[in-house]
Amino acid sequence: MTSSLAGIHVRRMTSADLDEVLEIERNLAEAPHWPRSAYNAAMDPQATPIRIALVAEEPDSEALAGFAVACLLPPQAELESIAVAVRLQREGVAQQLFFALNAELRAAQINEVLLEVRGSNEPALGLYRRLGFVESGRRRCYYLDPVEDAVLMRFAF
Repeated sequence: MTSSLAGIHVRRMTSADLDEVLEIERNLAEAPHWPRSAYNAAMDPQATPIRIALVAEEPDSEALAGFAVACLLPPQAELESIAVAVRLQREGVAQQLFFALNAELRAAQINEVLLEVRGSNEPALGLYRRLGFVESGRRRCYYLDPVEDAVLMRFAF
């Protein structure tokens, strides 16, 4: 699969990507911090539930710009993580990852995408709203360190 927004190339995540994926994640305080084993499971086509894990490569480079992971629970999917390297944020990378993910979700007959995000994460909330997500609820005091609400959002195809 190839997608292009300002030269970004989106493809399936491989085990060779994990060092860079973990580096991107470590540099983002608001990103979920998963162990390597969780990413390995996300790439395993035999795992249950099935996940789609994508990476975006920088233009003219094989360096990773970002990644996304979604869990399929047909007819719904949960966007578990979408993260972009700090140096490339607000450059359209997350949008491109989401568009590529949507194509795969539609092929899997998913008709709704759900997510949760910290209530204080205004950049992420803005992105999700621009992508067409709408707030569907809140989980009070869901996150720790610091304690804050989770905003629940949904996107319907």
